[in-house]
Amino acid sequence: MKNIRIIDIPKISDPDGRGNLSVLEKDILPFTIKRVYYLYDVPSDSTRGGHAHKDLQQFLIALSGSFDVVLDDGKTRKVITLNRPYKGILIPSGVWRELENFSAGAVCLSLVSETYDEDDYIREYDDFKTYVNS
Repeated sequence: MKNIRIIDIPKISDPDGRGNLSVLEKDILPFTIKRVYYLYDVPSDSTRGGHAHKDLQQFLIALSGSFDVVLDDGKTRKVITLNRPYKGILIPSGVWRELENFSAGAVCLSLVSETYDEDDYIREYDDFKTYVNS
């Protein structure tokens, strides 16, 4: 699964014990952020995602709680659990993704490289397999 990677987000701890601060600046992600959205109040038995993108790149962070990211490049399937707000996963274009096993109170932040474009989505898994094998 090339180009999929976990990225550490700088974490600044307050010396007086008042909490932590994490910052995402332009050198951390390999794309300019064009859209931001977040998922919350997702029931633990629900699945989100279930698609791939032709061009869009995505960076996911578990701001609170945890969830699993199921990744599929057409040959290999891999599950990565996100549960730290200072670590995120970079998902390049051409990768099928599903999000599942949301804990209570989980919040998933998504930073993406493109504005919404329905034509960029591949929503059927069989179409995805055809796309990655062409």
